[in-house]
Amino acid sequence: MLIVFLVLSGGCTPNDPYRASDTGANTFYSTFFEPPKHLDPARAYSSEEYDFLAQIYEPPLQYHYLKRPYELIPSTVEDVPAPAYYDRDGKRLPHGAAPEKVAKAVYEITVRKGILYQDHPAFAKGPDGEPLYMNLSPSDLKGVDEVSDFKVKGTRELKSDDYILEIMRLADPEIASPVLPIFEKYILGLQEYSEALRRDLDGIRKERREKAGLSYNQEADEKANPVILDYRKHKLPGVERVDDHTFRIILKTKYPQFVYWLAMPFFSPVPEEAHLFYKQGALADRNITIDRFPIGTGPYMMETFNPNMEIILSRNPNFHYEEYPKEGEAVDAEKGLLKDAGTRLPFADKLVFKLEQEVIPRWNKFLQGYYDNSGITSDSFDQAVSFSAAGEAELTDAMKEKGITLLTSVRPSIYYTGFNMLDESIGGYSPEKQKLRQAISIALDFEEYIEIFNNGRGIPAMSPIPPGIFGNKDGKDGVNRYVYEWDDAKKRPVRKSLEYARKLMAEAGFSNGRDKNGRPLVITFDNPWTGADSTPMINWYIKRMRLLGIQLENRTTDYNRFQEKMLKGNFQMFSWGWNADYPDPENFLFLLIGSNSKVKYQGENVSNYSSPEFDRLFKIMENMDNSPERLKVIDEMLAIAKKDSPWVWGHHPVAFGLYHQWMSNIKPNSMANNTMKYLRVDPELRKKLRQEWNSPNLWPLAIIAALIILGSIPAVISVRRRLGRAKR
Repeated sequence: MLIVFLVLSGGCTPNDPYRASDTGANTFYSTFFEPPKHLDPARAYSSEEYDFLAQIYEPPLQYHYLKRPYELIPSTVEDVPAPAYYDRDGKRLPHGAAPEKVAKAVYEITVRKGILYQDHPAFAKGPDGEPLYMNLSPSDLKGVDEVSDFKVKGTRELKSDDYILEIMRLADPEIASPVLPIFEKYILGLQEYSEALRRDLDGIRKERREKAGLSYNQEADEKANPVILDYRKHKLPGVERVDDHTFRIILKTKYPQFVYWLAMPFFSPVPEEAHLFYKQGALADRNITIDRFPIGTGPYMMETFNPNMEIILSRNPNFHYEEYPKEGEAVDAEKGLLKDAGTRLPFADKLVFKLEQEVIPRWNKFLQGYYDNSGITSDSFDQAVSFSAAGEAELTDAMKEKGITLLTSVRPSIYYTGFNMLDESIGGYSPEKQKLRQAISIALDFEEYIEIFNNGRGIPAMSPIPPGIFGNKDGKDGVNRYVYEWDDAKKRPVRKSLEYARKLMAEAGFSNGRDKNGRPLVITFDNPWTGADSTPMINWYIKRMRLLGIQLENRTTDYNRFQEKMLKGNFQMFSWGWNADYPDPENFLFLLIGSNSKVKYQGENVSNYSSPEFDRLFKIMENMDNSPERLKVIDEMLAIAKKDSPWVWGHHPVAFGLYHQWMSNIKPNSMANNTMKYLRVDPELRKKLRQEWNSPNLWPLAIIAALIILGSIPAVISVRRRLGRAKR
């Protein structure tokens, strides 16, 4: 019976996905849903890839972890570079020079001295000072499956040449960087440079085909013998080397937002040693490439790359000195976010990411304490979050008992409903048309929409500019007075009444939704919501518009057809959204300038809004530094747009994240990608709570054992009686 009990109890061992030796390790545990496609900084362009890439590579700049609005600070450079402007004659212009006068914008960047790369075989050298692992053959790679398998590694100091090489790599046609078309418009000579590299590549391939003859297998040969383009064969005038630690990037026009790109992985340094190391055919045959094994100066480096199971980043022992921020927002100190102020980064020794493609197992392992953080899906939302009487999202009692923390952050995005300003019925700029759109903006109650369709995860938008972006104002000063009133007692905006909206409808010439001839106002609504769960949203729009007497005619199509309608202007109302490329109001306000009209210029102004005064102010605003003067111009622009109401401003989505109590220094940052160096783990507390939450529950087994024993008693008695009779 004891054997049965032990067998049963052994089956209750928790499903711990980690080795016993890792139980108390200073490791951050998380997950990923899809394997990253690219870890080459010139190619990667998704959040899934940046989760890994940004911990390894260091572009010149980074975002301050705690401050809002988002603020750029140096990463590997001495200062955030300020552009110097010059006219066509080479004369220096003042910082606030008009864009049309600027013929050249020069960014001089000074790299900090003493920064070292992680240890890597690309830097290893033999006794003769030559690279140890060049011209490798397949026989040289026996037992080598990843970079860590090389026995000898080396390092060297970060230099300006490494940043210059990466900019040249953006133009490499074999790499096919997704941002090349953007930078060809701005970096001096980059377009001509990329075209020259394309000609070089085509020439090399043609020569190889001619030498190989008709039987030449181009793809197989290029994998075994990759093309190595000579980047220095052609001059790139937009990049100048000054010395080992200084270089310049030269733009052919004024583009103040360029500085934000310097915080993205596209401008991360790549050493020439690594570029040539990974160009070896023998390594490519083993899939040992820069796309899988990045090399950087950041706080972490790739330890294990098994994208079908796990990816592990370990602390880079060569990481330069960097401190946790000493200042932030006013509330950060009381939230405990400044306890580590001035402490050296990073805190965790390792970052372990497990592949979890199924939602339920991932959620269960988070609740068991095997993952340190988690998002919230619709399947787990009710289990994790409830709403207070005031409508505020809060954790359920079950989550609170585990000490889990809920952190929310407004994403720098906007989802809006737009009007086609070219349409005769819904567009136009007369007071009547303004009031019509204002009335619809009141009727489309996005507080209700957010509650019904987003589980409360969103905030109603007062303008195109999301919170956290310069130009957005909280509280009373930021309220859209055409849609909301400010309630001084509740200290929050309150949507204007439907009665007021109906009054606006009457003033617009549509009393009870009908014109002076009694004809109903019919408006078409285009959207790409083809999913099975989209019908309730569409019905919500129809219901809300009916409150004003407006008949909404739904026109759902697939996304390609929807885009075609937008391009041709064949619509009245539509649904759209925009995610920030960088944290600047220009990236949102440009969605409303006339020169960006979708119909006229194939731009991103889908509503085709055109206000000469708005456009004039935009040209002033876009080239200004953040200042009270710039904010004043933005306020004037927003006042114009709010009155014209080309959009129902919609909502800004809110991200929900859960963190266990052993995690600290957690503050969501929608712009920064390199935030894992700030995270602190309490391994001992995690170990203790894991054991409490996952200790085998033996009392059911004890009951089962007792029942088995009780059930066997009659049989034992019967056997004894038979044995007794046999003796007699």
